[in-house]
Amino acid sequence: MTILTDPATPDLAKAPLHLTQIHVCYEQAVRLLKIRDTYDWHQRVWQAFGGRDGESRDFLVRIDRKEEAFRLLVLSQSAPTRPDWCPGANFQSKPIPDAFFSNSNFAFSLLANPTKKVRSNAAGDRTKNGRRVPITRREDLLNWLGRKADAGGFSLNLESVQTVPRSREFFNKSGASGHHSAVEFRGRLAVVDPARFRTTVATGIGSAKAFGFGLLVLAPAT
Repeated sequence: MTILTDPATPDLAKAPLHLTQIHVCYEQAVRLLKIRDTYDWHQRVWQAFGGRDGESRDFLVRIDRKEEAFRLLVLSQSAPTRPDWCPGANFQSKPIPDAFFSNSNFAFSLLANPTKKVRSNAAGDRTKNGRRVPITRREDLLNWLGRKADAGGFSLNLESVQTVPRSREFFNKSGASGHHSAVEFRGRLAVVDPARFRTTVATGIGSAKAFGFGLLVLAPAT
């Protein structure tokens, strides 16, 4: 599997988008689907886009733990098909109308994996390539999101932005284990460049998109 198309690709500004919501109870997730982490969910969501071996991933996924079930939000450029493991009543999918993107102001929620590169090791010695570490200070988080906004065709209402730390997300991929530090951003934004903003929505924000990060959840705001 490969990553989403580069955010600078111009045709994504007009690409059709589909929003899908899936609910899976905890017992089914653990006992039947053998879900251990967010990467397992990513593999399961791929089953909604069958017959695409070797093609690029064109979807984003976000996993939230609700009172009685996992809720998966999937934003995709291709229309998904309900996978066999998901009951019909727990699967809802619809295209996002173009009129949705005529709004210029939105409330948003973003589950992200903000990181920065440091060029020293734990002993303080300078290294050649550096390593990625999570961003934790609120000021640094807002600066990180501000840079993403500048590149993504929107501006932030900084007074409205909340930074909510989430628990670490552990994963196992191809025998290698690790974790991501998760932060949820909530607030309001204004669209500055509609074409670039829609491309940003389609491709997501930040890193670790295959692990449930980067999907910009939007609701029109006045």
